[in-house]
Amino acid sequence: MGTQTAIASQIFNAKADYILALKANHPTLHTQVKDWFEQHKHRGFSGITHSYDERVEKGHHRTEKRQIWCVPVSQLPPLHNQSDWAGLKCVVMVVRVRHLWNLSTREVQFYLTTLDCDASKLGQAIRLHWSIENGLHWTLDVTFNEDACRVRTGHAPQNLSLLRRIALNALNLEPSFKRSNRQKSNRAAMDNNYMLTILAACLHHNHDASKASCQ
Repeated sequence: MGTQTAIASQIFNAKADYILALKANHPTLHTQVKDWFEQHKHRGFSGITHSYDERVEKGHHRTEKRQIWCVPVSQLPPLHNQSDWAGLKCVVMVVRVRHLWNLSTREVQFYLTTLDCDASKLGQAIRLHWSIENGLHWTLDVTFNEDACRVRTGHAPQNLSLLRRIALNALNLEPSFKRSNRQKSNRAAMDNNYMLTILAACLHHNHDASKASCQ
């Protein structure tokens, strides 16, 4: 959802960098990048300037191997609407192979970035973002059963997603009820006084943040 040319331009114009996941919602560009990487991976990227990194992690009966290839856009043929991606320097391919007991899965993901071609640094940044996103998604699903939501029309999915995140932040700010966020949410639904306690915690936090920024 965040991989949009307007968002890329806004980030770049603010003198920041982006690493945006390239998925099938950009079918022409995704297919072009996917086919190019598959073709040159089989050739070992012979004659292609690129950066490569490989990491293996083990834990919780699971082994995950991550391979990262980074290629400057100058090494690829002209990409579909390439000029629309402000500051684009490199295209990245990440291959994740996971082994859990007798089950193995393989996932291939592509990224667009304004950062220099350094597979090790890009792999770390992607890994950090991926772990944060997965942790947030898991929390939203456990607390609000987000995966079961069947709202698909218009702006409703984005609006509900934003409201869930606001609610989750509010629950995290209320420390007096030492329970899970799901239990806090259920209590707030049945107890108006506790709901007001959560809202008061948000107001207190915003007041402290505003006061600190003025000092």
